[in-house]
Amino acid sequence: MAAVKDTLERTPPELAADLGVRGIVLAGGGSLLRGLDEKLRQEVGLPVQVAESPLTCVVEGAGRSLDELETLERSAKAQRKSRSR
Repeated sequence: MAAVKDTLERTPPELAADLGVRGIVLAGGGSLLRGLDEKLRQEVGLPVQVAESPLTCVVEGAGRSLDELETLERSAKAQRKSRSR
C-alpha cells in the first residue's frame, strides 16, 4: 500500500485527474489476491477494479502495441521534441 500511495503522490496532475475519474485497474496474478481490490480502494480512496482477464491482459496489450509500432514511434518522437523545447 505504501508503494501505491507513494506512486500516486508522484503522479502528474493530468494523469491523477484521470485516475480520479476512471480509477485503478489491477492486472496480473497479484490482482487475484482475495480482497486486494477492496483494501486498495479503502486505502487510496479511488475506484479500483480487477481487469477482465488479469492473467493475460498485459501480454495481450503488449502484442497489440507491436501492431502499432509506427504510431508508437511517432508518439515517442513528438514527446522528445516537446521535451527539448
